[in-house]
Amino acid sequence: MRFIPEDLLSALLESSPQPTVHAPRDARGLYGLVDHHGDLRYIGSTSSTDQTFYERIHQRHRTGSEGMSHYFSQMYNTGRMWRERKDATTKVDGDLAKKLRNEFVVDHCRAVWLALPDTADIARLEAEVLAMAPEHAIAWNRRRMQTYDEPADLVDATLRRLGWGAQELAAIERQRQRFFGAATSPVPPILRQPAPISETRVTPFPEGPFRFFALDVETANNDRGSICQIGVACVRPDNSIETWMTYVDPQVDRWVFTYLHGISARTVKGAPTFAEVLPVLQDALAGHVVYQHSGFDRSAVAAACSNSGLNIPQWEWCDSVHVARAAWPELRGNGGHGLASLKQHLGLEFDHHDAGEDARAAAEVVLRAEGHQPVRLQKPLRPSPVEIDDDFDLIEDDNDTVILAEAPVAAPTVPDLQTLRNAARAIGTTEITQGNIDNDHIYLRGFFEKFPADAIGGSNRASAAQREIAVDWGGGTVVITDLDGAKRFFRKRGWIREFFARHGARAGDTVMVEEIAPYSYRVVLQRRAA
Repeated sequence: MRFIPEDLLSALLESSPQPTVHAPRDARGLYGLVDHHGDLRYIGSTSSTDQTFYERIHQRHRTGSEGMSHYFSQMYNTGRMWRERKDATTKVDGDLAKKLRNEFVVDHCRAVWLALPDTADIARLEAEVLAMAPEHAIAWNRRRMQTYDEPADLVDATLRRLGWGAQELAAIERQRQRFFGAATSPVPPILRQPAPISETRVTPFPEGPFRFFALDVETANNDRGSICQIGVACVRPDNSIETWMTYVDPQVDRWVFTYLHGISARTVKGAPTFAEVLPVLQDALAGHVVYQHSGFDRSAVAAACSNSGLNIPQWEWCDSVHVARAAWPELRGNGGHGLASLKQHLGLEFDHHDAGEDARAAAEVVLRAEGHQPVRLQKPLRPSPVEIDDDFDLIEDDNDTVILAEAPVAAPTVPDLQTLRNAARAIGTTEITQGNIDNDHIYLRGFFEKFPADAIGGSNRASAAQREIAVDWGGGTVVITDLDGAKRFFRKRGWIREFFARHGARAGDTVMVEEIAPYSYRVVLQRRAA
C-alpha cells in the first residue's frame, strides 16, 4: 500500500483532537500534539514497533522528564507545574509539581493520530510530512516557542478536580516562587483576569542611533487594518540589526490568515491595540527612512489608522522591492523579487510570515544590495492626500511604482486565453493521489505561497477571500474561485471531476499549474512515466 504525504498531513490537520488517554494502545503511526489553546504544535511518529500511540503520547510526552523529547513535559514546565529534576533539595515539592503537570495535560491538552501498518516506512513518511507541514503546526518540532506562561485558571480547574489540601498547595506555590527566582526578584501575582494594557506596557523600542528601519505587519483577515503583529528591523550605523516585535489585538472576530502566520485570537489576548502601539512607533520612526517590502505594509498602517480614527504617520516610506529589482534584475520573470524568492537567491535565513523575521529580511535585502551596488533611494512615498478607505488598495505595478488603485471586484477580468497561454509561467507541480480523484480536489501545498495573498481565504465560504483568481482547465470555460487557505486547494471544485475524467487521470499523474497573467492560471495534466 502506498501512502501519500499530502494525504497524511491533511488527515492530521483535519482530525478532531482527542484526550491523550484515548490514544490507541495497539496501534502505531503518525501523531500530533495539541496545546491547551487547541492548536496543533508538534508532529511525530511511533517509529519503533515496540511503542504504541498510548505509550508515546500519554506516557512519554506527558509524564516523561522535561527534556525536549517529551514535549508536553517541556512546554508546561512552568509556574506551579515547574520542577528542576536534578535538584535533590526540592525533590518533594518538585514531584508534586510534576504530578500536577501530568494531570493538567490530561485535562487541557489533546492529541491526534493516524494509524499506519508496521510494514510502512513510518520514519520516512514522518520526514516527508514534516517537510510540507505549516510552521505553526510544528513549532515545537522546530523549537520556536518558549515554555508557556502558566495558564493559571486552567491549573486552578485541575487543582479543584484533584482536591489537594493545604500542604500540597503550599508545595506547588513554593515551586512557582522558585520558577520566578524568588530569592532575587519579587514573585509576580497570578493574574486571574488580563490586566488592562497601557502605552507603558508596549514593548520598549530599542535605543538608537539608527540608519534606517524596515517594517512588516501581519493581518488577521482581508481587512488591511486588522493588524495582529508588527515587526521593525532597526539598522544601526555599523549595519547590525536589532529587531522589535509586538503582537497587536485587532479586535476582530474574523481570522482568515491564522493558517499562514499561526496567530489567532488566543495569541493576541491581552496584547495592546494598534492605537496603543502607534505612539511608540511614531516617536521611534519619525525622520527616518522606513522600508517596506511591497506596498502592503504602508497601506495596512494607513487602514489601521483609519479604523482607529488616528492620523496617518508622516514616515519616509521606501520600498525594498524596488531596491532588489535594481540590484538583481535577473530575477524579474525568474522567481521575482518577493521575500520567498530573495530568500532562496540570497541565502537569507528567516521564518516567512513572522513580522519581526520578515522585517529583518527586508533590511538584509537593502544591506545586501548596498554591497552589490550603491542603493539609490527613490523619492520617499509620502502618504497620499487621498483618504485611504476600504474602496482603495495600494498595489505594485510592473514599472516599480506604487499606485492607488480601485479595489478589485470579486471576479477578475479574464484576458484572451490564447494570448495568455503563450506567456504562461509554471509555478509548480503536484502529484495526484487517489484521494484527490475520489474527492475532486488538487493539492497546491508545495507552491501555495506563489498565489496572491489576497486571493487566499479561510476554511469555509463564510471566510472567502475578497479577491478571486481565474483558472483555465481546458474545458472551454474559465473557473472563477478563491483558494482555501486551510486545505490549500481551489475552493470551487465542481470542475475538477470533469478535468480528471476528460484526461483519464490516475493516481501518480501530476498537475502542472501555470501563471498566465496576474490572478490568472492554467492547470495541465501530465502523465506519469510508464
